[in-house]
Amino acid sequence: MKLLLFTRQGCCLCVGLEERLRELANPPELELLDVDSNPNLQAKYGLDVPLLSHNGELLARVPPRLQGDRLAQWLQKQIASQELA
Repeated sequence: MKLLLFTRQGCCLCVGLEERLRELANPPELELLDVDSNPNLQAKYGLDVPLLSHNGELLARVPPRLQGDRLAQWLQKQIASQELA
């Protein structure tokens, strides 16, 4: 599974989410996108990071305390519901 993580420098929530995703038993392939690198992205997502996108569609905000198996289950549910839509 490939995910795009919208992030920015100095964002402790972004770093935390990246770490939790990389620690999963089957970690997704992550691509990081710094929203501050593009004024349009900064205006649109700057206050909302961290955000995840799968196949070009934003996922719901990740609850900040999810980790391990619960995070993996949450991801599977989000991606499955996205594919049904």
